[in-house]
Amino acid sequence: MTVIPHILACDVGNSAVHFAHVHGEKVAPEQSTRIGELNGLGAALAELWRQMPQGKKLVAASVNPPALKALEAAAADALNEKVLVIGRDLPLPIQTNLPNPELIGVDRLCCAAAAYDRLGTACVVADFGTAITIDCVSDDGVFLGGAILPGLSMSAKGLHGGTAQLPLVEPAEPTGVFGTDTEQAILSGLVQGARGALRELVEAYATELGHWPIVIVTGGNAGLICNHVGESDLVQAVVDDLAIRGVAAAYYRTLVK
Repeated sequence: MTVIPHILACDVGNSAVHFAHVHGEKVAPEQSTRIGELNGLGAALAELWRQMPQGKKLVAASVNPPALKALEAAAADALNEKVLVIGRDLPLPIQTNLPNPELIGVDRLCCAAAAYDRLGTACVVADFGTAITIDCVSDDGVFLGGAILPGLSMSAKGLHGGTAQLPLVEPAEPTGVFGTDTEQAILSGLVQGARGALRELVEAYATELGHWPIVIVTGGNAGLICNHVGESDLVQAVVDDLAIRGVAAAYYRTLVK
């Protein structure tokens, strides 16, 4: 009987380090520590590690090298444990047809792998985080690539910083179709623009695939962009912990012979 290891899976992003205990398909509630506030990361990891049964591994995907170094230092000090880093210590979790797959954000590959592992068919994974990534996986499980856009907060800061009078707004659902003041016009542009980008890219991917893929969304602003999934003709599910699932899946794939 195969013993399924317990994984402390870490997703090291541009805004935060997210981590959770994963055991097979079971994922405990995700925790996070903001970048710039990593002094308490070691204690948080140690508390979670202490609660996990024996036969455990610490695995990370990272798009932020300085934050990864902080995670590795915290793990060494607080856990006396080495971090297995995807793309360095572990192979990438999904097949690609890209010329330089090692240059693709590992978080994108982890999300794609987790989605395809669950669905087993062509899918689009849209991650609405610090940046927005909208990627496609083929019917046979090959990561085809995708698109990267500025995230909502990044776009809002760009508008504010690049103009003389536009205010800095916090991304939120606009009150109506027509922006009746400057703030609402910005919110409409941010939110409806992201929704439009998702639809346009999914339609383009569907044309290339020859059929409509299943669309899964994740990331901090997923609920804002896709707030009526049950009524949507485009998005099938919001999966908040998709990247964490993909990090664990990367390790589990190394156990399959």
